[in-house]
Amino acid sequence: MRPSPLLILIVTLVAATASAQDDAPSLDGVGRISIQGGWKLVSNSTFYDHYYSLPGNAGLERAGKSPGGPLAVGTFAYGISDLVELGIDLFAQGERLQLTNKPRLTTVGYGALVGLRFRGWLNIGPEGTVPYLGILTGPLLATSLFEGGTARETLSQAWAGTAGATLRLNATWGISLEYRLVFARGAVGQASENLGSFNAGGNWFSVGVNYTFPKDPGPASKIGF
Repeated sequence: MRPSPLLILIVTLVAATASAQDDAPSLDGVGRISIQGGWKLVSNSTFYDHYYSLPGNAGLERAGKSPGGPLAVGTFAYGISDLVELGIDLFAQGERLQLTNKPRLTTVGYGALVGLRFRGWLNIGPEGTVPYLGILTGPLLATSLFEGGTARETLSQAWAGTAGATLRLNATWGISLEYRLVFARGAVGQASENLGSFNAGGNWFSVGVNYTFPKDPGPASKIGF
């Protein structure tokens, strides 16, 4: 039985950072907040293929692909050990698509992803760098709206893999860069139109600020021991 790619990446991350753990600050029991903005890229080829294969659309000139759309993510996480973090990502993202013989289509998605990130440590930067890999899942509400039409909403279970790193500028503040590959879909138009569904996930690239809460010194330190 072959190990999964995610397991291989996690083992590689831990092995590559093991030699630096003596210098790493303890993140066990430490919380953090990260606010990021970025861009979503997705081809939506399946949606386009379906639309242009519908009766009456086969001879239409195919519209160009979307350049993507904006993305905002807020991460709230807690270190359950030095190597593992439990967190929730609250997000909102949007995109505009164009189909031949149709008004402009706006799609929006928002929701929450909950999951684990597996962390390492690198002696890079002012206070070191924390690389991580994770897997997340949670509800995503996708909305599609043709200009002048009626919005259609779809609630689905989204799945995501994530990879990123936080460059620590000091003990509390840092800069985070993250990539998420998200799987989710949303319906388009009315059910009778049979327009199919768009990709509400895709490739999400984001960068932002990270705040790590100071570690509680514990009761012994507070009384001078």
